[in-house]
Formats: sequence, C-alpha cells, structure tokens
Amino acid sequence: MSQALQQLINGLTLGAVYGLIAIGYTMVYGIIGMINFAHGDIYMVSAFIAVTCFTLLAGSGVSSVVASIAITLIVSIALTSVFGWTVERVGYRPLRGSNRLAPLISSIGISIFLQNMVQLTQGARVKSIQPLVTGGVNLFSGEQFHGPYVSYVQILIVVVTILLMCAFTLFINKTPFGRQQRACEQDQRMMQFLGYNVDRIIALTFMIGAALAAVAGVMVTLYYGVIDFSIGFEAGIKAFTAAVLGGIGSIPGAMLGGVIIGLIEAFWAAYLSPEYKDVATFVILIVVLMFRPSGLLGRPEVEKV
Repeated sequence: MSQALQQLINGLTLGAVYGLIAIGYTMVYGIIGMINFAHGDIYMVSAFIAVTCFTLLAGSGVSSVVASIAITLIVSIALTSVFGWTVERVGYRPLRGSNRLAPLISSIGISIFLQNMVQLTQGARVKSIQPLVTGGVNLFSGEQFHGPYVSYVQILIVVVTILLMCAFTLFINKTPFGRQQRACEQDQRMMQFLGYNVDRIIALTFMIGAALAAVAGVMVTLYYGVIDFSIGFEAGIKAFTAAVLGGIGSIPGAMLGGVIIGLIEAFWAAYLSPEYKDVATFVILIVVLMFRPSGLLGRPEVEKV
C-alpha cells in the first residue's frame, strides 16, 4: 500500500511537468493547427538557463532559496519567451501560407539547431546543481505502517502547476487577449477583417507556451538536479503524447494527459519493467484513440461546407 501511494505521488509530480509542456503544444495547435516540435527543446533550453542562473546566484552569495527560485523563474521565463517568439518568427510565420508539411519540417530543423547549439555552447556532459530544496514529510506514518515520503520539491511542483493552471484558465476565459486567442482558433481571416493583429496574437501564444515550458524546466532542474542537452527530445515526445491523449487543442486535456502518462510511467516502472514504460505509454495512447479519436477531452472537428 505504501509503495502504491509513493508511486502515485511520483506519478503526479512527473505528470504535472508533462502537463505544463503539453499546454504549449495544444495552444499552438489550437490556433494555427500545427505542431511545434521544437517545443521540447525550448523546455531543454530553459533548464540550462535555470542551471546557469542558480550557479551564478550561488556564486554571488545569494543564500535565500526563495529569492534564488524567484529570480531564476523570472530570468528563465523572460529568456525562454524570446526563444518561443523566435521559433514563431523564423520557423512558422514565413511558411504559414505554404504546405502544412513545410512548417513541420522547419520546427524539426529548429529542434536540431537548439540541441546542437546547447551542445556546442554548454558541452555534451551533464550539468548539475546542488540541491536547493531539501527535506519532506512522511504521510500517514505510524508504529505499524510507514507511509509514503513527499519531498518539498514535489509539493512545490504540484502547487505551482495547480496555480498556473487556475491562472491560465482564468486568463484564457476572462481576459480580452484570451478571447482573441479563441477567436483566432475559430477564424483567423475574420479576425484580420475586424482589424486584429493575428501575427501578434500567434507570436504571443508561442511566447506563453514557452513561458510554461520554462517553469517546467526550472521545476525539473530543482527536482532532479541533473540535465543534459538531450532531455528536450524525450520530454517533448511525452508531452506531445499527453496533448494527443487528452485531446489536442484542449488545455484541460493536456494537463489530464500529462497526469495519466506520469502515473503510467511511475506504476509501470515500479511493478513491471522500467525498460518498457515508454512502450506502455504509447500502447495506452493507441487504445484510447481507437475509441476516442479526438482524445479524452477533445472535441471532434466539424468541417463547415
């Protein structure tokens, strides 16, 4: 029982990270109908920015953990948003009216470029930081029962994810820009006729998705303490799978898909074979799509004629 609860906690933590990255995929697809395959490497870049920032702050004598995390989050979000804007400006905007395959190939090219850029500038070896947030609590422990252990980093990741989801949901549903995003999803040409700057809306959407990936990068850096230039590919594939599983284009679906994949990985690695946890993830995806082609929370597209 204790092990099952422990894997539940581990799975929710991992799923929260996947969900944050998956939102970026689903936002871009919801507006322009394309997948940004460079998004996973944007997350990887944010993790390297976080390691650099944490290292510089430690070297400059900043001893407050809260201050270090806050400063790193601000810096990582700001710089990673610039990368997100660049991806849209260079890889998508010039090809928006072309064949749908062209932007896809362009995003894969940007992904390869970001991996090699980080490898050349930061080296191929892993980067690590000293643990900043240590300790945790034992849940439901007693004389006859040792409950699961929840680290403070895991609590931080889950709490930050929940707060971001609530804030982002309110942002999309209540703000003028959120309404513009939803209107662009329905009809970009009509938005242009009404005088709205569609290019600006799409660019800001890329930047918001990159900002969420930046938060995930900082959280993963705090959680594992070790990163390398290849982490973006695996996390990007898992997050994309989460977006498809939950329903591509659905923000709650992206988070739900991330949590499901995190739980599958945690329980599969604990009770079955860790080597095949990725296979299990994709098998579940195939089974779900056989019965729900639009995903768990996705809505089937209705083509107007």
